[in-house]
Amino acid sequence: MSAFPSTTPPDQAPEQPHDADSALLAELGYRQELHRGMSGFSNFAVSFSIISILSGAITTYYLAMDAGGPIAINIGWPVVGIFVLCVALAMAEICSSYPTAGGLYFWAGRLAGSHKRVWAWYVGWFNFLGEVAVTAAIDYGAAITWMALLNLVFGTTVSPVSTFVAFVVIIALHGLLNTFGVNLVRVLSNVSAWWHVAGVAVIVAILAFVPAQHQSIAWTFTEFRNETGFSNPVYAVLIGLLMAQYTFTGYDASAHVAEETRGAATEAPKGIVRSVWVSIIAGWILLIAITAAIQDYAGERGSATGLPPAQIFIDAAGGTLGKFMLLICAIAQFFCGMASVTANSRMSYAFSRDGALPGSRIWAKVNPRTGTPTNSIWLCVVCSVVLTLPALRTAVAFAAVTSIAVIGLYIAYAVPVFLRRRNPHFRDGPWTLGRWSPLIGWIAVVWVVFIVVLFMLPAYAPGSFGDNTFNYAPIAVVAVLLFATATWYAGGRQHFMKDVPAGHDTRPASELLKD
Repeated sequence: MSAFPSTTPPDQAPEQPHDADSALLAELGYRQELHRGMSGFSNFAVSFSIISILSGAITTYYLAMDAGGPIAINIGWPVVGIFVLCVALAMAEICSSYPTAGGLYFWAGRLAGSHKRVWAWYVGWFNFLGEVAVTAAIDYGAAITWMALLNLVFGTTVSPVSTFVAFVVIIALHGLLNTFGVNLVRVLSNVSAWWHVAGVAVIVAILAFVPAQHQSIAWTFTEFRNETGFSNPVYAVLIGLLMAQYTFTGYDASAHVAEETRGAATEAPKGIVRSVWVSIIAGWILLIAITAAIQDYAGERGSATGLPPAQIFIDAAGGTLGKFMLLICAIAQFFCGMASVTANSRMSYAFSRDGALPGSRIWAKVNPRTGTPTNSIWLCVVCSVVLTLPALRTAVAFAAVTSIAVIGLYIAYAVPVFLRRRNPHFRDGPWTLGRWSPLIGWIAVVWVVFIVVLFMLPAYAPGSFGDNTFNYAPIAVVAVLLFATATWYAGGRQHFMKDVPAGHDTRPASELLKD
């Protein structure tokens, strides 16, 4: 089986019979409880929707404008994308052998040998807290976008309270949509994927043909700006890469919905990889179009809308078309948040199934009517709302939480890849990297170490961007480690993953699917 996606349309790919999926899941230590109703395309659509180039690249565009400018935006995007693709490829190979809803923490447990439960515990907590924080960040970002749109169209007053209320409404709707069942999520995820592709095409076409003038190609790719307060230009560009790294997050969702995907041992890894490379291409085209359409760099960076791309749209194409493009982004962000709740709840369900979360019996229940983990869905919604409460007072505190979330997720991404490289007992599933596996795996690990360190450094020099420039991420990482350690000794070591079989004595997925 090739490590790279084929040209066969995903919905036309041959499906593995459900009994093979259930048998493989049983071999991994679990019985089939979730409704297995997703196609390979739907699996891809969930991860593609969470990456959401119309969300992350839009809401964090300001950061790259300050840190590096166009060179960080349009050269940085493909550079980051290539390294992220290595991470996705390395994760996908592991997913093919262990296609379970637990995803990252389960992989770590299967690959860590005699200390499997401890490794899984720490990875699980980083993954859980990262998922909750990313869900909160996505939906709060969607609330900011929707409030900016309402302000432009209806003159609605934007305040921390009104934005928070909009956030609660949005995330509650996402909880309801996920509660109705996987079939609705599947349909909306499919719509979301096409909405993102079509939306990018529309925005690019408008920005290409409507503006009276564009920036030169040289300026679009090589112009350097530095408003970080740091004098070192290399450091400024590196900080600007965080825009792309923020966006390329959440593709582990394909693993978390593996137990609801037909032919999961091949379709879930394909979903991980396909969501990244499609986002690299579509996102790069989008960012080039937006940057080339800049009319007033300083004015658009300091726009009263709070979203520089929104002002770029309006300045380049006029009020009506500008608001229309912003509407496209706002709807895409709504879809993004819905998919994030889906992935978050499946990870929480699996983590509870293995006895990790307090009250695990409640969160591990599956609604027999819908085949979804309803209690876990609402746990994630409530946790995300609680995590977003600081935004009522200061956006800076909330921004720190979002950066912490990405660090948590990428730590959870890299640990199983590292363990896979150190485990001589690992056996490939039907989707494999073959002889490229060691090179790609080690590149992925080194890249994650690099970006985790980068995320812990200050983005702005003290005093250069208000009084709140301290990066709380290092403290938060230590806090998660301390919390995970305390809860492990308080009870986790007695019951977590006690019934899951050892990793090296299970047949690989490729053998089981041949039976």
